Amino acid sequence: MKLFRFALAAACAAVALTGCQTMSVNAPYNPPAHRPHDPSAVRVKVSLQNQAVYVLEGDRPLLVAATCVGLPGKGTPTGNFHVTEKIATKRSGSYGFSVNGNNIRPCESGNATGRYVGYPMAWWVGFYPAYGFHQGYVWPIPRTHGCLRLHKTVAPKFYALVKIGTPINIAHSQPEDATLGKNLQRPTDYKDPDPPAAFMVSPAVFEAPKGSLFVD
Repeated sequence: MKLFRFALAAACAAVALTGCQTMSVNAPYNPPAHRPHDPSAVRVKVSLQNQAVYVLEGDRPLLVAATCVGLPGKGTPTGNFHVTEKIATKRSGSYGFSVNGNNIRPCESGNATGRYVGYPMAWWVGFYPAYGFHQGYVWPIPRTHGCLRLHKTVAPKFYALVKIGTPINIAHSQPEDATLGKNLQRPTDYKDPDPPAAFMVSPAVFEAPKGSLFVD
């Protein structure tokens, strides 16, 4: 199962990352999100160096959160993008599980000996072919194949804040790193054991959070 913490995207790009200023937290990780006054004014900025996502409405921060970025040689692309798709219950087409009754084992899609079920990539927000934001383990080091992973408490909030066409800027660093992202807190539950395979192939893995996603 540890394989799939690396294998949540299908494409590769190159990037070098240094100088991330963060603080891990042992308390429950749940950054607040604020409802936008004008949803059409929402924009997203990503700092690869600080491994941070900034969702802004003008200069007003709506959500500031840690993210996990692409490994060197399999990096997250940089540049200006926009949200091209939103799929709350997306599954990977490359990595997942071979299901034969109660026998469930990790596999790549082409090697399944039973029914193939892709690894869950909940709250998918795509911005480039094979690249997107989605729920997953947020390690304090580059760990993905190019996607941007968001903590389970963050991914549904991010999904709700953006819409098709929302602009996204991904860069090595952002001006917000010195202000909003200074001493950014990061979750520590990436160390937790993987959930049971039976849960990962079930619809329950996509259960929506209860209550309001926004603090105001």
